[in-house]
This record gives sequence, structure tokens and C-alpha cells, in this order.
Amino acid sequence: MNPEVSCNSVGFVSLGCSKALVDSELIITELKASGYEIVPSYQDANLVVVNTCGFIDSAIEESISVICEAIDLTGRVIVTGCLGKKTMPDGESLILTRIPKVLGVVGPNSTQETVALVRKHLPLAKDKKLVLTKSLADGSTFSINQDSIIPYHGLKLTPRHYAYLKISEGCNQKCSFCIIPSMRGKLISRPIVEILNEARSLVNSGVKEIIVISQDTGAYGADLRYKTEFFEGRPVKTSLIGLLFELKKLKVWIRLHYLYPYKFLDNIIPMMTVSSENKSSKWEQYSLLPYIDIPFQHAHPEILNKMRRPANYENTLERIASWREICPDLTIRSTFIVGFPGETNEHFSFLIDFLKVAKLDRVGCFIYSSVDGAAANTLPKPVDKNEQIERKDIFMEVQKEISKSRLKRWLNREIFVLIDSVDLESNCLIARSTGDSPEIDGKVKVYAPPQSSPKVTIGEIAKVRITASDEYDLVGEYID
Repeated sequence: MNPEVSCNSVGFVSLGCSKALVDSELIITELKASGYEIVPSYQDANLVVVNTCGFIDSAIEESISVICEAIDLTGRVIVTGCLGKKTMPDGESLILTRIPKVLGVVGPNSTQETVALVRKHLPLAKDKKLVLTKSLADGSTFSINQDSIIPYHGLKLTPRHYAYLKISEGCNQKCSFCIIPSMRGKLISRPIVEILNEARSLVNSGVKEIIVISQDTGAYGADLRYKTEFFEGRPVKTSLIGLLFELKKLKVWIRLHYLYPYKFLDNIIPMMTVSSENKSSKWEQYSLLPYIDIPFQHAHPEILNKMRRPANYENTLERIASWREICPDLTIRSTFIVGFPGETNEHFSFLIDFLKVAKLDRVGCFIYSSVDGAAANTLPKPVDKNEQIERKDIFMEVQKEISKSRLKRWLNREIFVLIDSVDLESNCLIARSTGDSPEIDGKVKVYAPPQSSPKVTIGEIAKVRITASDEYDLVGEYID
């Protein structure tokens, strides 16, 4: 550690999914509001917090590696997140068993517990103590501690122009390959007024895209019996549709992730359409994006039954066709698992045939791996590792051609994109279309016409004409 750094300096490492990222933002916000300084390097840190992922073996080993590195460089590490909930066969903490030097371990969604451990092992200097919290007329609040002002929505780890909005914690589904419910608990929905106030605060701070996330986004409000609350004097139903109806009024991009294939989701697709007279209006495009992320996981009924997932593939194909008829610009993202116990060559061929018919736009594929505590561990007929790898390679080659074909539909069209960055080497803007979620999907390379210089900045919406495409990305020419 650098001897010149503040004695209240905390390093922070966030691993795993976007839901874990939101947990990290909550912890950092609380630490900052309490008077701690969040620093970007181990050498400047008096203590390090590692927010871990513990879902699959590769994620576990990555988390272990990061924790060990932080201990080697600082000697003072607190562990939070999903891996913190993992135990050994004897019931002892996996982290404390493998890395006994860590100062403390807590599980996911444990902001206050994590902060308490930091306070225990790195007590605050008296002159850094939080001194004031104020509420504003618009419902926002801020906290002050000498040099820090914390907005209502808290501190964000994403770029200024987009943010993740977590609407619930936990999951009530019983998928046989998953242990999320055992790590994060059953569904707990946030109060809808709290969510809407946070969303408004994000927009007021400059956010142009809100990405709605949870473990099971479509289930939002089920645990609260979809009760009606009042926001700005009007009734709002605690449900996903009720929430989206209000979020659409904010005139920013709203993107949905992690939707279980509930039947009622069919009612959301019409909310993604834009009237023909408003297609050229930039402001009308700020709405619920024609983008839906539904992890189908497989297509064959026998495998889906073993996964404890909805198993009517014909109905799924009919729904996809219906969605596209209602919303032709719809981008469908999904994930699949290959090599699940009992998956035969026939099952896999069935999945490939489904893929060719469904023609999904964005697809991720994962090789099945057993997870301690998952029900699928007891299923017979495990698939050979080499066979799993071969099936994944075949799957992704098929999907690559499908993605390439699907992206061609944008050629010669004028679309709106969100500018993420500038590529100085290629002299172009890097943007995303309505069909591209950050980090996981493609991008749009935007070039200025000859003898022209686009007057746009990062975080703005721009209109482009698509001139080329490949398997994953688009190329466009700046219009205005």
C-alpha cells in the first residue's frame, strides 16, 4: 500500500453479472456516503472488497483468483456476493476454508453487512463522519460528508449515459441447473414508487438508457400480489406492465433483460411498437425498446422437462412469429445450454432445427457444468466433455450464420443509435442500436460522410444510415 494514501481508502472489485454490478453500486454508495474513499488500485487501498460470482466453476475460480491476488497485494480483503454463500460438504464457508486470511465473508444482497465489516476492520476517522442527509421536494435525497454529494440513485459503475435498474431480488423458479434461489433467496420485489423515483433521478442525471434487470423480471410484483400504490398522485399497479407504462413516460430507452417465458409477456410486445407517423421522430424512439431477452435454455421437450422449464417448443415458435408480426423490428436475445445430462444426438439435432426455424437475433450458448447444490447433479447419463465442446461449436456456427442473415435486414435503413465511445484509431464513433445491449451484444460503427464532421458527443442519440453488416455488428453513416 502507498503510505501516502488516506487511511479510509477502500479498493473495490466487482465480478459477475449486471445484477451483481448493481449490488456493488449500492455498497460503494453506502461506503462513500459514510466517508470512505473508493480508490482504483490495490496499492492505494487500505482494504479491498471483492464482490464475487459463484454460479459456475469458471466464475468461482475467477473469484478465488481475484481474492488471492488482492490478499497478496494488500493483505486485507472482505468478500461479498454469491460465492460468499457457498459452503463445503462439512458446512464450513468455502471462502474461509480455501482462503482463511480473508477478514470476513457475507453473501449477495448484503449491503449493510458488507459495510459493517468494512467499518469493523477499517474504522472511520472522526473528521470523515457523515454529517447530513437531506430530502428534496421532488423526492430525491443527498448525503454530505466534507467532499461528497450522493444522488438519490446512488453512485454508478456504468458510463453516465446508461444504467441498470434492479427491480427485485431472488427467484421463485426451480430450474434444475440453477442455485440462484438458494444463494439470493425467494422473490422480493422493490416498491414500485421507490423504483420510479430512482429511474427519474437517473434520467435527471443524464442517463439515456435504463436497463431493467432482476433474476426473474417478469415476476415483478407477484410476491406483493400486484398491489396498487400511488405515484405522483395517480395509481400504479406493482407489476411489470404497470412499471413499464410509467417508465415509458421518461422518454429514454428502456431495455428488458432476464424474462422467464410467461404467457403474459405477449402483452408487452405491442408496447414496443412505434406508430408509422412517428418513426422519424428521435423523441418517439425513446421508449420501450423492441428488444426482449428470454433464456429459452433448450428446445426439446424431454430436456426442458429435466431442466424444469416450459417445454412446448411449438408454442414458442408460434409466439416468436406472432411477436415479429406485431413488432417487425423486434430483437430477440436468448441463451441455451448444450450437453445437459441425458442430451442425445437426437435432442441436440432437434435444438439445431429449432434454432434454424426460430432465427433468434442474439444467442449465447453455454456448456452444462454441474453446480454444487443443483438438482441436475443427480440426473443420469452425463455428456462427455469433448462432446459438449463439439456441440457448442456446431451450435455457434449455425447461430453465426443466422445472426449474419438477421442483421442484413437493417441495410440501407435509417435508424437511431446511442453513442458509447469514440474510436480514434478507426476515426469512427462506436454506438449501439436498439438491438444491442451493452457488453453482450454487437455494436454499430458510425462514420461521418466525406468532408463532414458529426457534432455528437458520447451519450447522445444520433441518426445513421446502415451501409454494411457482418455476423455481429453494423456499419453506418452519420446523418444527424
